[in-house]
Amino acid sequence: MGYSARYHATSLIAVFLSLAIGILIGAEFGGDALTGTRKDLERSLVGNLEDARSRAEELSGELGRANEFSERVYPVLTRDQLEGKRIGVIALGGLPSELAGAVEEALAPTGAQLVGIGVVREPVDVSGFADDLAKTRFFDLETNSDQLTALGKGLGRQLVIGGTLPDIVRGQLFSRTSGSFGALDGVIVVRNQPQDLGPVQRTKANQFESALMAGVTGTRTPAVGIETTTTEPSSISFFQGNDLSSVDDVEATAGQLALVFSMLGAEGSFGVKGSADRLLPDLLTPEG
Repeated sequence: MGYSARYHATSLIAVFLSLAIGILIGAEFGGDALTGTRKDLERSLVGNLEDARSRAEELSGELGRANEFSERVYPVLTRDQLEGKRIGVIALGGLPSELAGAVEEALAPTGAQLVGIGVVREPVDVSGFADDLAKTRFFDLETNSDQLTALGKGLGRQLVIGGTLPDIVRGQLFSRTSGSFGALDGVIVVRNQPQDLGPVQRTKANQFESALMAGVTGTRTPAVGIETTTTEPSSISFFQGNDLSSVDDVEATAGQLALVFSMLGAEGSFGVKGSADRLLPDLLTPEG
């Protein structure tokens, strides 16, 4: 669950040094002076390569020990911290397998119940919503963008606290879903918009996503947006702009710890990217 940029950089240095040695050995130098210079360079580069390999081995050992430490400490810090709490995952557009796995791994020792997972369909099926809600106040969805915003807010709120609206439009709202929503104690948000959306589709998707998040955060239930360090494009600015806490390194132990304590009420942007406020929240103690 950890990584080392220094280890990666040292490995690259070793590769380039190896290439340099091969080039020099294969070159045809003429004259005694050039031959001597070549041999001096070869000895110097071989020495540098051996030093780089030695350093890479040291860093690899440090990385292994750090990972072992974090894997042992993480369950101690998070055990039963979310005992009995109902957690739901709302994925906007898609739910990459690495993020689903990171969430399950993060929650495993906490005692939380992952009760509902829903992947919100994108592009947004406005026509399908309109058909399902033709006899409600949302009858004019296809021509009135304000109704789409109101629908998103209502769905976000009821996904958290419960209600009949998500059940009415479940087939149009979600492309994939499991479990059930309502009476949630925490919400984890993933954002993975399809890259092939047209301009109008993307505008509708952005509008609907923001409305959903407004409904979720309006309940005052802890909500956190997550991504990995390699997620591109990043959605941290979206999470921040919609009043969610965020974690940008959820595949790492620190990120998973930040996720758990965000579910306990910690607020902020946590992780290793430039958009983060700090690596970790304060380690909170649940009330009672």
